[in-house]
Amino acid sequence: MADMGMFRDAVTAWAAGGTGETAYELAGQGGVRTAVLLEGRSDAAAVDALAARRGRNLAAEGVCVLPMGGAMSVGRFAGLLGPSGLGLRLTGLCDEAERGYYARGFERAGAAGQEFFVCAADLEDELIRALGAPRVEELIRAEGDLRALTTFVGQPAQRDRTAEPRLRRFLGTKKGRKIHYGRVLVEALDPDRVPAPLDALLRGL
Repeated sequence: MADMGMFRDAVTAWAAGGTGETAYELAGQGGVRTAVLLEGRSDAAAVDALAARRGRNLAAEGVCVLPMGGAMSVGRFAGLLGPSGLGLRLTGLCDEAERGYYARGFERAGAAGQEFFVCAADLEDELIRALGAPRVEELIRAEGDLRALTTFVGQPAQRDRTAEPRLRRFLGTKKGRKIHYGRVLVEALDPDRVPAPLDALLRGL
């Protein structure tokens, strides 16, 4: 089994302009077979949480969950990891607005036939709709963030928004909050309420 933390670090350094020697070595030693390309760490937290709920160890299965730091990086990562690079199978999860970046990036990497999954707006939106706004507010209260939410909702710019868009915006107002709630929201889902794109991604791995 590959040390996926080391492999992710090696790939990230490679994408930033380093050499791919360490990534090639770790991939070969550890049997890495699939790269899941995600925009950011909150998406990775959600994927990891759902895998854990389903009793899966993705690293042991040779699956690297890789947050790229932005959808515009997908072409670079796909080129390094896909058929034109390490030869890994590629998949991923993106927002609807980023579908074009993923499609073009996969195509340029020779992976046009490899599937990725698209959220209607973004993954936070999918999770909030799956749980419902009242349940998300309960979770925010349980996590000790009710005061922050109440202050946020009282801002003039939020008063004309409905509950779900407000909650989605709230999750992005503090560094690390989206990552934290990526896990919290997934762990609170009923098994039959997992958003379709996230469910399909895990089932396809």
